[in-house]
Amino acid sequence: MIDDDSARADALVQRDPWQALRRLTPARIALGRVGASLPTAEVLRFGLAHAQAQDAVQRPFDARSLAARLEADGWATLGVASRAATREHYLLRPDLGRRLDDASAARLDALAAGGAAAELVFVAADGLSSLAAERHAPALLAALRPLLPRGRRIGPVVVARQARVALGDEIGERLGASLVVVLIGERPGLSSPDSLGLYLTHAPRVGRVDAERNCISNVRAEGLAPPRAAARLAWLVAESMRRGLSGVQLKEASASGGDAGQAAP
Repeated sequence: MIDDDSARADALVQRDPWQALRRLTPARIALGRVGASLPTAEVLRFGLAHAQAQDAVQRPFDARSLAARLEADGWATLGVASRAATREHYLLRPDLGRRLDDASAARLDALAAGGAAAELVFVAADGLSSLAAERHAPALLAALRPLLPRGRRIGPVVVARQARVALGDEIGERLGASLVVVLIGERPGLSSPDSLGLYLTHAPRVGRVDAERNCISNVRAEGLAPPRAAARLAWLVAESMRRGLSGVQLKEASASGGDAGQAAP
């Protein structure tokens, strides 16, 4: 009986002539219609995607588990937190997510004072999708490791809670880094609740602006797969260190192609 009802409902849907294009994209195109309305199945799929995006923003960050996975892969790690004490504060006060809390700042200062300054620092952060960081940061770093410039001092991977992109500026500055790369969960979309963004900043310091960064976005299996993202990031890291710059002055032109940079030099 259920199958019969489903078949009758499906027969009511007027298909779009470009239905075949749906196999090429997760975007909501060629949904069809029933009279002046969307088909019930599409309304339900939209509701599910919307709920998944909301859940991704609110989902607690399992920073300890992520750190354990990275350490199992051979990375040293260090945990920090922003000044946003709760998720509510983080969402309502973006400025709090851009600065370290006092305990984290002191921890980084002590590390740097102990002679552990690094040229290159990676930050794995929850951002607006902790799911993205937990799912994709280990794979991205594993693919990146053999591509990194030899002889560079690489600091511990800093696992940051309640973090915005700019938190990497203070982290890199306190550790004396020449370059910081922030791996952070991006704002969820209706087809991508687990998209990871990579933000590279040369000479990080508090007060840097977005034009001084390079960004590679949509890192996930259904978007830019971690191995391809790692190849682009490795090129940016090498060129940023060689030329001493990042942002609008550094255009990504790796062999993998892409549009990670903002403008040609």
